[in-house]
Amino acid sequence: MAKVVLLVLLVIQYVVRQCLCFSQSVDSDYTFTLPAGQKECFFQPMKKDATLEIEYQVLDGTGLDVDFFLIAPSGEILLLEERQSDGVHTVETVDGDYQFCFDNTYSRMSEKVIFFELILDNINDESNDQEDWKNYIVGSDLLDMKLEDILETINSVKGRLSKSAHIQTLLKAFEARDRNIQESNYERVNFWSAINLVVMVAVSIIQVYMLRSLFEDKRKSRL
Repeated sequence: MAKVVLLVLLVIQYVVRQCLCFSQSVDSDYTFTLPAGQKECFFQPMKKDATLEIEYQVLDGTGLDVDFFLIAPSGEILLLEERQSDGVHTVETVDGDYQFCFDNTYSRMSEKVIFFELILDNINDESNDQEDWKNYIVGSDLLDMKLEDILETINSVKGRLSKSAHIQTLLKAFEARDRNIQESNYERVNFWSAINLVVMVAVSIIQVYMLRSLFEDKRKSRL
């Protein structure tokens, strides 16, 4: 009986340790304002054989566009995009700091609101150093459940939760961008509606004046 209890404790301990090591991807997102005529750069340290995925969107600003470029630790320009409103890029990394920049120097008047998200995969190497879970088990035939299935289920749930969070973040960015476009269109429609109203009133006044001048009795004015 004591052996069974010890076995269960070892299994629970290992599952907890594995759950703490499951996170091999790190997601982070940021929103910032890029003033007109300026450039903003960010640095992300990476390891060899990892994956860096970056997605960006211009949420607000005239033209909804920005220049974007990604630079490797060696100084090589990996990506260069001009006047883009959004983009998604994935690169295999080496050891060093990756630099990515948003350039708004071509715009002299309009600032831009930019959202970007970083997804870092395979940056946690600690899980590779973990011993195989079978080494902790003695008499595994006493267990009625399969630890492989449990771990696979936990990984599946975690992956789906991460994907759901990623999709929700993107939907928030799209919603913010669409809202800004609608507000801009609303202001534009109100502005031109006011101009049209002024023109119509002016035309009406001119027409009334011209019609009255046509029916005036000019003989009275001569007397």
